[in-house]
Order: sequence, then C-alpha cells, then structure tokens
Amino acid sequence: MSSPTKQVDLKLEVVAIPVADVDRSKRFYADLGWRLDADFPVGDEFRVVQFTPPGSPASIHFGVGITNTVPGSASGLYLVVDDIEAARADLVGRGADVSDIFHRSGPGQPAIKGRDPERRSYRTYATFKDPDGNAWILQEITQRLEGRQGGEVKFSSASEVEGALRRAAAAHGEHEKITGKHDEDWPRWYAEHIAAEHSGKPLPR
Repeated sequence: MSSPTKQVDLKLEVVAIPVADVDRSKRFYADLGWRLDADFPVGDEFRVVQFTPPGSPASIHFGVGITNTVPGSASGLYLVVDDIEAARADLVGRGADVSDIFHRSGPGQPAIKGRDPERRSYRTYATFKDPDGNAWILQEITQRLEGRQGGEVKFSSASEVEGALRRAAAAHGEHEKITGKHDEDWPRWYAEHIAAEHSGKPLPR
C-alpha cells in the first residue's frame, strides 16, 4: 500500500466557452465590464481571448481552435453575487438581456417569481445569455455553507467588503436591541460575524 501524499491545491482557472463570432463575443463581454486579459491570434487556425468577470478568480476563454463543441452550448455557468438586484441592474444597464429575478424553495423545486423573501443564500437567481446562447446564471450568496470556505477570510473587491460590513452592521444593531446597551467592543463583534459568515459557521447573536 502506497503511503498517503499531501493533497495539493487544484484551483479552477479558466472555463472555455464555444462561440461562432469571436469579435462579436469580445464586444459583448467587454460591454459587460469584464476585464480583457488577452487576445492572442496565431495565424488563421488559433486565437484565444480571455476575459475575467469583476471580482472573479476564474476566467473564460473563447476564440478559434479552443474547443470543438457547438457554439452556444455552454450552460450552467454560475456567477455568484452578494446583491442580485444590484448585479442584475448593472448587467441590464450594460446591454445584457437578464431574466426577472426568481427563487426556489429548495434544490430542484419550481421557480418562484422574485427574490427569496428571507434572502437565504443559494436560493435566488437570474439568468442571461451571450450572443451565441451560452447560458449564465446569477446566484445570490451572502453566507456560505460550512466547508465551502477555508479558514482564511478573503475578499476580491471593495464591494464585497462593503457588503460584509453592512450585513454585520445590521446584525449588530439587532444584537444591541437584544442586550439593550451599546457594545463598546463592536469591532470584535463585526470581525466574528464576518469570519463566521465566510466559513458558514453559526452567526453571533
């Protein structure tokens, strides 16, 4: 029996999507405000274009000679947001045809119009497609399930930090209502709330 080896990190870096018209797709994703990282043509047989969504650690590739799948056949491409109404409004303002917001009461359940009334994570969605029909899903997540985050708290944008602080502030306001007094040690309470939210652990009360 071989001795166990230390497991190494395997970080998803790029997802390839199939498109019919590279320049049309390049304009579409640029208009969404995604960062253009590369556009490398190599003759007539190969071209790779890379875009990264705002705040995302992973990117997309499309071009010529990238994939032989049918243009527009990519689906289930999730974009996680902490405020789906703001994200939808931004995408619509940039020209994307985004569906109305809907939620599900649980996995596999029918879609229900509007945002989840309790704003539970993983329940609220909206969808849109690129010019070829590659399908994207917006999913609102404000608190991760346990195990979906490591012990280190990381933020990829200032808006994510702001969102975490606003949720902590709102929760802390409820905390002070319960205790009936001003909490002088509120920075520690905020930190504990943000760390618990990030790791999926029970939130402080």
